[in-house]
Amino acid sequence: MTARKSYNRAFKEEAVRLAEKSGVTQVASDLGIHPNMIYSWKRQLAGNPNQAFPGKGNPTDPELSQLKKENARLKEEVEILKKAAGIFLSRSGKDTQ
Repeated sequence: MTARKSYNRAFKEEAVRLAEKSGVTQVASDLGIHPNMIYSWKRQLAGNPNQAFPGKGNPTDPELSQLKKENARLKEEVEILKKAAGIFLSRSGKDTQ
Protein backbone atom coordinates (compact mmCIF):
# COMPACT_ATOMS: atom_id res chain seq x y z
CA MET A 1 0.00 0.00 0.00
CA THR A 2 1.32 3.44 -0.90
CA ALA A 3 1.60 6.12 1.73
CA ARG A 4 -0.78 9.01 1.25
CA LYS A 5 0.90 12.16 -0.04
CA SER A 6 0.24 15.38 1.83
CA TYR A 7 0.61 18.91 0.53
CA ASN A 8 1.20 22.09 2.50
CA ARG A 9 -1.04 25.13 2.42
CA ALA A 10 1.22 27.11 0.07
CA PHE A 11 1.24 24.27 -2.48
CA LYS A 12 -2.57 24.02 -2.40
CA GLU A 13 -3.06 27.77 -2.75
CA GLU A 14 -0.62 27.92 -5.65
CA ALA A 15 -2.27 24.96 -7.37
CA VAL A 16 -5.67 26.68 -7.13
CA ARG A 17 -4.20 29.95 -8.42
CA LEU A 18 -2.58 28.19 -11.37
CA ALA A 19 -5.78 26.27 -12.10
CA GLU A 20 -7.69 29.52 -12.38
CA LYS A 21 -5.23 30.66 -15.05
CA SER A 22 -4.45 27.46 -16.96
CA GLY A 23 -7.34 25.16 -16.14
CA VAL A 24 -7.76 22.47 -13.53
CA THR A 25 -7.06 19.53 -15.83
CA GLN A 26 -3.78 20.96 -17.11
CA VAL A 27 -2.48 21.94 -13.65
CA ALA A 28 -3.49 18.60 -12.14
CA SER A 29 -1.66 16.79 -14.91
CA ASP A 30 1.44 18.99 -14.50
CA LEU A 31 1.48 18.42 -10.73
CA GLY A 32 0.70 14.72 -10.95
CA ILE A 33 -2.47 14.92 -8.87
CA HIS A 34 -6.11 14.14 -9.51
CA PRO A 35 -8.20 17.11 -10.71
CA ASN A 36 -10.72 16.46 -7.93
CA MET A 37 -8.07 17.48 -5.40
CA ILE A 38 -7.81 20.92 -6.96
CA TYR A 39 -11.60 21.25 -7.05
CA SER A 40 -11.73 20.31 -3.37
CA TRP A 41 -9.02 22.82 -2.46
CA LYS A 42 -10.82 25.47 -4.50
CA ARG A 43 -14.08 24.85 -2.57
CA GLN A 44 -12.26 25.02 0.77
CA LEU A 45 -10.65 28.34 -0.11
CA ALA A 46 -13.93 29.76 -1.41
CA GLY A 47 -15.86 28.69 1.70
CA ASN A 48 -13.64 30.14 4.41
CA PRO A 49 -10.07 31.01 3.37
CA ASN A 50 -8.85 31.52 6.94
CA GLN A 51 -10.01 28.06 8.04
CA ALA A 52 -9.03 26.18 4.85
CA PHE A 53 -6.39 23.46 5.09
CA PRO A 54 -6.09 23.13 8.87
CA GLY A 55 -3.50 20.36 8.67
CA LYS A 56 -3.14 17.30 10.86
CA GLY A 57 -4.45 17.60 14.37
CA ASN A 58 -5.52 21.19 13.95
CA PRO A 59 -9.24 21.51 14.38
CA THR A 60 -10.94 23.89 11.99
CA ASP A 61 -13.03 25.37 14.79
CA PRO A 62 -11.05 27.57 17.20
CA GLU A 63 -13.82 27.25 19.78
CA LEU A 64 -13.48 23.46 19.71
CA SER A 65 -9.73 23.78 20.21
CA GLN A 66 -10.25 26.09 23.19
CA LEU A 67 -12.82 23.74 24.72
CA LYS A 68 -10.47 20.76 24.37
CA LYS A 69 -7.70 22.67 26.16
CA GLU A 70 -10.08 23.70 28.93
CA ASN A 71 -11.37 20.13 29.25
CA ALA A 72 -7.82 18.80 29.64
CA ARG A 73 -7.05 21.43 32.29
CA LEU A 74 -10.23 20.62 34.23
CA LYS A 75 -9.49 16.88 34.13
CA GLU A 76 -6.06 17.58 35.58
CA GLU A 77 -7.58 19.71 38.34
CA VAL A 78 -10.05 16.92 39.20
CA GLU A 79 -7.20 14.42 39.52
CA ILE A 80 -5.29 16.78 41.81
CA LEU A 81 -8.38 17.29 43.98
CA LYS A 82 -8.97 13.53 44.17
CA LYS A 83 -5.41 13.01 45.40
CA ALA A 84 -5.74 15.83 47.93
CA ALA A 85 -9.04 14.43 49.19
CA GLY A 86 -7.44 11.01 49.58
CA ILE A 87 -4.57 12.51 51.60
CA PHE A 88 -6.91 14.45 53.89
CA LEU A 89 -9.18 11.44 54.40
CA SER A 90 -6.26 9.19 55.30
CA ARG A 91 -4.95 11.81 57.77
CA SER A 92 -8.35 12.30 59.40
CA GLY A 93 -8.71 8.54 59.75
CA LYS A 94 -5.42 8.36 61.66
CA ASP A 95 -6.46 11.22 63.97
CA THR A 96 -9.63 9.42 65.09
CA GLN A 97 -7.84 6.18 66.01
